[in-house]
Formats: sequence, C-alpha cells, structure tokens
Amino acid sequence: MQVKEKSSFLFLLGRQMFRIMFKLFYRYCIEGSQNIPNTGGAVIAPNHISFFDPPLTGAAMKRPLYFMAKKDLFDIPVFGWTIKQTNAFPVNRGVQDMSAVRHSFSLLEKGRLLLMFPEGTRSKDGELGKARAGAGMVACNAQVPLIPVKIENTNMMLKFKRIKIKYGKPIYPPKNFSKNDYIGLSQKVLDEISKM
Repeated sequence: MQVKEKSSFLFLLGRQMFRIMFKLFYRYCIEGSQNIPNTGGAVIAPNHISFFDPPLTGAAMKRPLYFMAKKDLFDIPVFGWTIKQTNAFPVNRGVQDMSAVRHSFSLLEKGRLLLMFPEGTRSKDGELGKARAGAGMVACNAQVPLIPVKIENTNMMLKFKRIKIKYGKPIYPPKNFSKNDYIGLSQKVLDEISKM
C-alpha cells in the first residue's frame, strides 16, 4: 500500500545542501536514475566505503530515503534529533534487532525506499566485502526489488576525487524462498555492482 510521503523541512534542506556540496566540490555525477522506481517500496543497496554513503545516495534521489543508524548515535544531544529528522531510525548493531526489522517492513509496506548495505558494514579498503543476509532477507520477505548502487570515491573525499553514483536495474527476489536465498540475493547485488 502506497502512503503519501511527507518529508521534514530539515530533511529537504539537508538533501539540497548535500547536493550543492557534492556538485561543487566533488563534481559528482549520477547514472541510471531511471532505474529507481517512481512509486512503491524498494531496497536501495549500495556498496559501503564511507560514512558519507547514506547522504550521498539520498541526495542523488528525488524520493526520500530511509536508513538505519547505530542506536548510540540517537543518544547524542542535537545530533540524535537531527538524524531522526533526516529519516534515520535506530538499530542495535551486533544483535538481531527485531524492532528495526519490523520498522523496515513497515516502511516498505508503505511504499518507501529503504537503504541497506548488502555487505552489512563499511569496507576499510574500498573493495567489495562479503555478502550478508540482511538486505536479501528484507527484500525476500517484503517482496520488493533491490536496486544495486555503485558508489565511487567517497573514501577519498579528502583528495577531492570525483564522486560517481550508478543505479543498476532492479533485482527481484524469488517468490518462493528459504533462508538460504538471503545471502544469495545479497551476493547477486554485489555481483551486479562489480560489473557496473
């Protein structure tokens, strides 16, 4: 069920500021934006090489993007409130946080776009890491497509390298699936990113 999206003023302002910053200082270019669905839920699934990947991915899109953030960040005065206004929601890292999982399903059911990293964590060397089950599990159970996203050079922002973001074609989960398919689906996303 598609529910009309409302974005906070802070979210809209922040997205515009990031767009200007990335364009002005990093000459960032976007390819494949036609692959982002105009309506309906989907998991936006980029590689992860920098803390700037979530705002970069969101700034490059017309639709609002929702994402998980470490629960501890929400306890920081002002900063916690700020990231909540920019569509972040808390997750307990290192454990299976069912509250965050349920919230993810709720967002997708309402037709939202959810950011999830197929690697589950940030790559320290800039190379693609090992596929984790999370993104595949959510996409399978919510029956929404995954959009592979290749992000380049956000790990070299101090060198002012040109930032590129490429959106690939949707990857649809199988209708009949088991837990064994979760990592396989996340791996498909990573394989597609490696070809982009």
